[in-house]
Amino acid sequence: MIKLNKLNLILFLAVLSFGLHAKTSSDKDTQTENTLLAEWTGPYGGVPAFDKMKLSDVKPAFKVAMAENLADYDKIANNKAPATFENTIVAMEKAGEKLNRAGVYFRIWGANMSSPEVRKLQMELAPKFSEMQSKISQNKKLFARIKKVYHDSIENPLDPDQQRLVKTTYESFAMNGADLSPEKQKRYAEINKELSSLYTRFANNVLHDEEGYITYLNKDQLSGLPDSFISAAAKVAETNGKKGQYAVTNTRSSMDPFLTYSDERELRQQVWNNYYSRGDNNDEYDNNDIIQEILKLRRERVELLGYNNYAEWRLQNRMAKTPENAMNLMEAVWPAAIGRVKEEVADMQAVADELGHDITIQPWDYRYYAEKVRKKKYALDSNEVKQYLQLDNLREAMFYVAGELFNFDFKPVKEGTVPVFQEDVKVWEVTDKTSGELVGLWYLDPFARPGKRSGAWATSYRSHSTFDGEETVLSSNNSNFIKPAPGEAVLVSWDDASTFFHEFGHALHALSSNVRYPSLNGGVRDYTEFQSQLLERWLSTDAVINNYLKHHETGEVIPKELIAKIKKASTFNQGFATTEYLASALMDMKLHLADPEKIDVDKFEKETLAALGMPDELVMRHRTPHFGHVFSGEGYATAYYGYMWADVLTSDAAEAFKEAPGGFYDKAMADKLVKYLFAPRNAMDPAEAYRKFRGRDAKIDALMRDRGFAEPKEKTEKENKKEDKKAA
Repeated sequence: MIKLNKLNLILFLAVLSFGLHAKTSSDKDTQTENTLLAEWTGPYGGVPAFDKMKLSDVKPAFKVAMAENLADYDKIANNKAPATFENTIVAMEKAGEKLNRAGVYFRIWGANMSSPEVRKLQMELAPKFSEMQSKISQNKKLFARIKKVYHDSIENPLDPDQQRLVKTTYESFAMNGADLSPEKQKRYAEINKELSSLYTRFANNVLHDEEGYITYLNKDQLSGLPDSFISAAAKVAETNGKKGQYAVTNTRSSMDPFLTYSDERELRQQVWNNYYSRGDNNDEYDNNDIIQEILKLRRERVELLGYNNYAEWRLQNRMAKTPENAMNLMEAVWPAAIGRVKEEVADMQAVADELGHDITIQPWDYRYYAEKVRKKKYALDSNEVKQYLQLDNLREAMFYVAGELFNFDFKPVKEGTVPVFQEDVKVWEVTDKTSGELVGLWYLDPFARPGKRSGAWATSYRSHSTFDGEETVLSSNNSNFIKPAPGEAVLVSWDDASTFFHEFGHALHALSSNVRYPSLNGGVRDYTEFQSQLLERWLSTDAVINNYLKHHETGEVIPKELIAKIKKASTFNQGFATTEYLASALMDMKLHLADPEKIDVDKFEKETLAALGMPDELVMRHRTPHFGHVFSGEGYATAYYGYMWADVLTSDAAEAFKEAPGGFYDKAMADKLVKYLFAPRNAMDPAEAYRKFRGRDAKIDALMRDRGFAEPKEKTEKENKKEDKKAA
């Protein structure tokens, strides 16, 4: 994607960031007194001065940076020389250096260190960013030059990566109104400006509810909770001025274990309500009206371009291509998922009845009784497993995998060498194990804190490129583990360990990049989750288990019997996991296919779930009023299905490793993995890249096997012919 889209990452705090291009050379006229604009200095090709960033620098920095960015693009547009790849497309790759640098800092404040002052700045700057973006995307002279290069490249093809860069640049401008009439362009820009403010309000409302709804417990309300959770909850409460109490924060990392282990049903309901009501409390921070307005504006905007709905416009250059293809995948899996939920609920109800609890399973009971079923069916205690999942060991396990597959070596950077924005952030130097050549830096920000958005994500402060001097990658992972009491280990669940590996997969995707042009460090949304989902599979490999899954107190390797139970239970609770995800993905698509003029968001959610046959015992993973993937920006709008699309690729690719002579550490397979699936980023069409790796397209069968669902029935010859005709 072109730099215009990188601005969306700065502004809307997208879940994933694939490479803001922050140059460190030339630019001699930089206003060095403003840290946000200054060239990055120091080791590793220059690093952000996170220790010197000041919020007071934000407004003056962006005033200068946006003006210079516009000037850069105007210069390209008004170049009197005939348009060429070098003087147009490559020149655009070099534009906006100060803006990209300032954006890195602003993203840190927005995602990792938010405050009322930061949110005020976001609201103030959002429309200004949007105006600037529209001026570039609607520059007729600029688009005329891009169009000429695009058509010339069809007649006289460039190198494959250059050809793809031209294609993605042209498509991005065309999709964003570059060919519209002046009158329509004006309205298009107005819509973008309105949306930018709405996205920021949506995200800030969710963050407000995450910070504002904390459940405090006393000592007689701790029944069932693990010691590690109790200790961490006490520390959070003390930090919040509630010494002697225990805090359950309104984030997934706190909510999930509480609902899994707490014996206090009324408190489980309270914590559940707090979490799933974010953005839906009928107060000034309620997001339902904002969602309705976003849907209306998105539809109006794509109608200006001649599309019927937002999904049709958005998916045209994704792997799925059409909303119908995305829906077909989700609908193929949905019946098996909800069928499995019925089985899971029956098992849980039986356990509740045996225990004489006299209840009917409700959503706040699901995790609690699922854990009891897990113990009964598989003799598997999640808390027992956690004793072997120590965060530092997991990190070292990830480094081991990166060394085996990517030939990377990770060494901690001496404290004080590289500036960080918060004391808990640590930095590692990444080099090639064979040559010793520097690859980049990896930052880790592991713990939850006020002002940090929930969840886990990866981001890049600088992406790889070689077209204007080789750039050192600066990649980061961000998590929300509960910070332990001093001297205690951070113990995580198997799911959280998988997520840790997942996000590290995004970091490896950035670190392994070999692209020439910074914009090609982006990706196709329903493909970019594939690499990270695939990396999760290495958590359960023997090499990781035997060397890194060790008891945090005794140092003993996790018993083989316990691993056998984990693997045997690998498809356990897949009804819950698949259904809560798919419900959100289906809702995302259906919201954008519906008529936004008549939509009542709350009513639509209820009626859509009822029509789908959503089980009463669980809810969507992300209820609509806090669905930040979709409504705090556009990165995952009508694209949340992409996790499942990527999971089809993941399951299929994992089977390729299983079939290889060396299994998951097979050298030949690892070489193909890096060469075709990680290093090219968006410099190669993803479908082509996957075929080069696998020798064929991915099949859904492996996904169904992975989840323990019935495999799809064999298609009849008539059905196959019908599908072939549709594809043609």
